[in-house]
Amino acid sequence: MSNAIFSGLPASFPGTMPTNPTVPVSTEVEEGGGFGATLKNAINHVNDLGSASDQQVSELVQGDRQDVHNVMIAIEKADIAFDLMMQVRNKIVSAYQEVSRMQF
Repeated sequence: MSNAIFSGLPASFPGTMPTNPTVPVSTEVEEGGGFGATLKNAINHVNDLGSASDQQVSELVQGDRQDVHNVMIAIEKADIAFDLMMQVRNKIVSAYQEVSRMQF
């Protein structure tokens, strides 16, 4: 079953899939993994984007890269992915708090 890293966004949505072929991305959810596995994959993806952008910045500073534009794009992708992950976290916390306030 193929789905986007963040539910609700198509896989072709800009910023959801890295253009750097060295960053592995798994959009497949393991059988029986459910929400936890999807969330873990999303967090790993955000971490991979951050690591890739850090590596590109390091290469740029050392003089191994000349393409400032691609480095800035990688940084922005990592920043947007992190911001989106924080919004997902906020929604999860909000849903948990609402469920905990319910009386049965």
